[in-house]
Amino acid sequence: MESNRIKILHVVGGLNRGGAETWLMHILRNIDRDRFQMDFLVHTPNKCSYDDEAQELGARIIYNPNPKNPLLYGYNFIRNYRKYGPYDIVHSHVHHYSGYVLYLAWLCGVPARIAHSHNDTRKAEEEAGLLRRCYLQAMEMAIKKYATQGLAASRRAAESLFGPGWESDPRWQILYCGIDLEPFKKSVDKTSIRENVGIPEKSYVIGHVGRFAEQKNHKFLMQIAAEIVKRMDDVYFLLVGDGPLRQRMMERAEELGLKERIIFTGVRSDIPDLMLGAMDLFLFPSLYEGLPVSLIEAQASGLPCLISDVIAEEADIIKPLIHRLSLNLPVPAWAERIEEIRLIHNNGKNVNVLEYIENSPFNIVRGIEELEKAYNENG
Repeated sequence: MESNRIKILHVVGGLNRGGAETWLMHILRNIDRDRFQMDFLVHTPNKCSYDDEAQELGARIIYNPNPKNPLLYGYNFIRNYRKYGPYDIVHSHVHHYSGYVLYLAWLCGVPARIAHSHNDTRKAEEEAGLLRRCYLQAMEMAIKKYATQGLAASRRAAESLFGPGWESDPRWQILYCGIDLEPFKKSVDKTSIRENVGIPEKSYVIGHVGRFAEQKNHKFLMQIAAEIVKRMDDVYFLLVGDGPLRQRMMERAEELGLKERIIFTGVRSDIPDLMLGAMDLFLFPSLYEGLPVSLIEAQASGLPCLISDVIAEEADIIKPLIHRLSLNLPVPAWAERIEEIRLIHNNGKNVNVLEYIENSPFNIVRGIEELEKAYNENG
């Protein structure tokens, strides 16, 4: 059977619980592993959240250090390829750096080379210096030259990596990152879930799931929290995730007198349970995004979602649940909208959300069918 398997090498920073990585694990769990062998080339030497499970499912975790040193990285890539390869497909998820990864894959003779854009980083790159701009341009040229296919999580993500004319090149396609709906179909004990995270049962809970990094705009979220606590006596915030800014945000919560109202859970493996049992509203004021998996999960949970208007419109799967606001509006405007949403959605959750998502491109089953098709055509 091994000779008939299509071997895919995914290139990621590390298998932590981010959106793209969570989607890749959904793929690994559900893809036909008799037909497709998935390995992961990672940039971090640290053990990541999904490493053990990925290895239990038959994937190899291959450490390729020093991405900031192109010569050393290239040497290690070729050495690792000779040791673990050959591969039919190299599928790179490291945004602009994919240009260099796919060049190395081309050097190694990999026949199919996929660049995958999970994010829209154009806003973040607006103030880039000359050296950074040169790097971005060089990587975009390399992707155009060495990619046999490009996938993107949304139209904005496609334009970010493949350029404004991406639709004119048949190599570039949209592939929505779907979710596994099974964890959202079960009943949960709201009382025990809230007790587990230290939140009173009768509270109104505003939740957020995301890495503590500048992109997710936790600084603005903290300002909203300070304002909304003045308006609601029973409100709590549940912030799920980890990252370089977590400690600073914990300190900021204390400075604002919110230590008792904001729960920092760290990384959790039970996000569907937390959304179904602990959260009443999902707050997502990101500065930029591709198409966030956590927002799809929030809609699968039936949560009303207050999000920034920079997020891809394709994310609005259950439109009655989505409320968009500009980040240019002041904090009180966001707090007022939260109050309005609480009144609008006070009658319970939409019972048809799962059926709707099940029949959408955001069902992981449909996503795997599309990805298997792409792999079969490339491999």
